[in-house]
Parts: sequence; structure tokens; C-alpha cells
Amino acid sequence: MNRCGLILFAHGSRDPLWAEPFEAVAAQVCAARPHAQVRLAYLELMAPSLAEAAAQLCAAGCRSVAVLPLFLGRGAHLKRDLPRQVQALHTAHPQVHFRLCAAAGEHAALVAAMAAVAAQALDDGAKDDAR
Repeated sequence: MNRCGLILFAHGSRDPLWAEPFEAVAAQVCAARPHAQVRLAYLELMAPSLAEAAAQLCAAGCRSVAVLPLFLGRGAHLKRDLPRQVQALHTAHPQVHFRLCAAAGEHAALVAAMAAVAAQALDDGAKDDAR
């Protein structure tokens, strides 16, 4: 069976509430794709790590895993750290194909959604000023 998996990769924080939006994304992906193997992983400060999430997907029988960084832009972590970690996954699990996706913030749909939120904030401010 050639099962596909997805790792949603976020930075991590000492504050557990910080993870709530990322957990909501993972839950929505799982709801939209109920048979998919989806894991949330963190660069630092939270668990599971990328390596741990990848091991879980491999144990679940995934032979192809997409790694989607839930970052807005491509800073040092995405240019340097994440590619090294994905290369380590290839070494640790040579039977699995790991594909590093572009950062979520580089996708037009996310840019449009953020612009819509910004426009709504502007509209809400205009309504407050009119009161």
C-alpha cells in the first residue's frame, strides 16, 4: 500500500496556546481528508519534532510524505534548518519519499485569505469610527 502522509510543520513556542491555530488547521485537514495520515510537528520548544512525526507516519505505513511549513515566509529556518532535517529523514527512512513543500505563506490562497482578514479589520475600524 502506498499511503501518503502530511506533516504540518510549525515553529513552536513555550506558550501552549500558541499552537491552537495550527491544531485547528490540522483538524480541518483531517476532517476534509478523513483517511489521510496527518501530523503536526514543531521545529523547537514543542513536541512532536519533525523526526518524531515522520517516524509515526512511517510506522503507519506511509511511503510518501509531504512536509508543509506553516510559515509565512522563507527565513533562515526554511532556507537552512528545515532542508537539513528533511535530508536527515531521507537518510533515516530511505524507503519513504519526503517532499518539502513551499511555505504556506507563499501560496496565493493564503495571501488572499490574509488580505481579506486585513480588509475586514479595516472595515471594522471604519464602523467603529462612524459610531
